[in-house]
Amino acid sequence: MNARSVKSAADAKAIIEARKLSHVKVGVFDGDGILRGKYMGREKFLSALEKGFGFCDVVLGWDSNDQLYDNVSFTGWHTAYPDAQVRILPETCRDVPGEGDMVMFLAEFDGPAEAICPRGLLRRVEKKAAAMGFAVRAAAEFEFFLFEETPASVRAKGYRGLTNITPGFFGYSMLRASVHADFYRDLMALGAAMDFPLEGLHTETGPGVLEAAIEHAPMVEAADRAALFKTFTKVLAQKRGWMATFMAKWSSEWPGQSGHLHVSLSDKSGRSVFYEAGKPHQMSQMQRWFVGGQQKLMPELLAMVAPTVNSYTRLIPGFWAPTEATWGIENRTCALRVIPGSAKSQRVEYRIAAADINPYIALACAIGSGLYGIEHRIEPPAPIEGNAYAVPPAPEFGLPRTLYEAAERLERSGAARALFGDAFVDHYAATRKWEEREYRKAITDWQLARYFEII
Repeated sequence: MNARSVKSAADAKAIIEARKLSHVKVGVFDGDGILRGKYMGREKFLSALEKGFGFCDVVLGWDSNDQLYDNVSFTGWHTAYPDAQVRILPETCRDVPGEGDMVMFLAEFDGPAEAICPRGLLRRVEKKAAAMGFAVRAAAEFEFFLFEETPASVRAKGYRGLTNITPGFFGYSMLRASVHADFYRDLMALGAAMDFPLEGLHTETGPGVLEAAIEHAPMVEAADRAALFKTFTKVLAQKRGWMATFMAKWSSEWPGQSGHLHVSLSDKSGRSVFYEAGKPHQMSQMQRWFVGGQQKLMPELLAMVAPTVNSYTRLIPGFWAPTEATWGIENRTCALRVIPGSAKSQRVEYRIAAADINPYIALACAIGSGLYGIEHRIEPPAPIEGNAYAVPPAPEFGLPRTLYEAAERLERSGAARALFGDAFVDHYAATRKWEEREYRKAITDWQLARYFEII
């Protein structure tokens, strides 16, 4: 039985029995997009298929370094970290290459925890789109750096003097792709086996940096694919004795790493809502409003797509990352790039996002803000032509410069609360403030070099 043919609890039970599995992998993505999970015994899993199971809610109450938030209300010492209800999603069943007949299922939080669950958030946006008569398809593309390092070696080196798998600049290199063809082959095969198929994979500009474009899918499935791609690319690299990083920017010497999101809308008949022949750039009024909403809300929602302190080191001029909430036609210096094409390919690329995104939260932002634009008929200004970095930004489209500022903007946003709910906004904004506060405790190399002797 093929894992991706599983659609129901009965199918899930059948594949477990057919493969005679004693254990099954189950995982849920947390607020930072990290896959948290475990191997679950057969009988426990079969019971959980019907009834769900309890998962310690600390995974919603700690950061990416397992440090406990002290500023959230949903969970903490004050609630004693009880179990939260989790439901298993049979349709997410996947083979796990390298583990024999093992299969893995994704899960998502249920009950009160659903309000702050990243996958639950995106499903609510999907429901909103459906209520408006739209079906949404999306795709992510990620840049990531590869190193001839291990988790132990990078720590021993203090993350300095790391060895990339290749040196220097060499974008779209057939030479280097051919030298490392075995890794490319294994990554593409992994994507096919785990249903995050890659439609493109190539070197980018920088030492050991690759870019992968994942095939488009319905919006929640697109987020599943993106999140699994990030996790299992790291697994594949580490099994090889390498490491992959999806930081927004790991070095001041090289461009940052993007996590661009492509979005298109269709109506219930499958007809593109964005495409209209005869209009400038084939942009329908619906697409104009969608872009208008994305642009208008980007400054308020930036924390959802720039979720780490490191995210803001990428958003500087001249490094292939946008710096303001701008839009243009086929303009890669803008935060929003409208890509004209046929009725099947007309879309918008949300370019502000970096590789460090939580795909569920970032897609909820990119799509939710566009739907808000359609609801409120928000007409965007004229598209920017040429170099967006050289155009003085309108004050209303200026972006926050720090994670803390972005979290405060999100917290104050009435549109965010209308789109995503008070529970999510309060919890998520608090987690981003915590992240910035943890950063402020650090004494950096820059501070030591600048102040140790001279001040």
